[in-house]
Amino acid sequence: MNSCSGDFLKELNLTEGRGTGLPKIRRFMAKNDSPEPIFETDNDSVYFLTTLPIHGQFKVKQSEAQSEAQSDLILRALKESPMSSSELILSLGLKTKTGAFKRLIKSLLEQGLIEYTIPDKPNSRLQKYKLTAGFNK
Repeated sequence: MNSCSGDFLKELNLTEGRGTGLPKIRRFMAKNDSPEPIFETDNDSVYFLTTLPIHGQFKVKQSEAQSEAQSDLILRALKESPMSSSELILSLGLKTKTGAFKRLIKSLLEQGLIEYTIPDKPNSRLQKYKLTAGFNK
């Protein structure tokens, strides 16, 4: 970036012009035990790219929150009527039965929130899931 475009960005208040932003990012990421930021540019300095890797613990929290949200969607869908795996997959907007979906169903069964409509034949092609009688959400 030449100085003319840098001055232009400063005038638009899109950049600060004091050079404190990158050190501040590095300092706060280190304080947070986040991975180091990654800075890239080409030999002609035509572009500058910064990658801020996500903190490992945030990934876990994010996936837990996502599972909880999907559990809620499944439970809401089952309030209407019993549904098969295929119907639940469609209601979640998924294309296929993923491992995460299978784990979620298993967890809901183990927690006693849902149950099979044909309990003695869990692998039946006619099998559906329904809310347990005592579940009120």
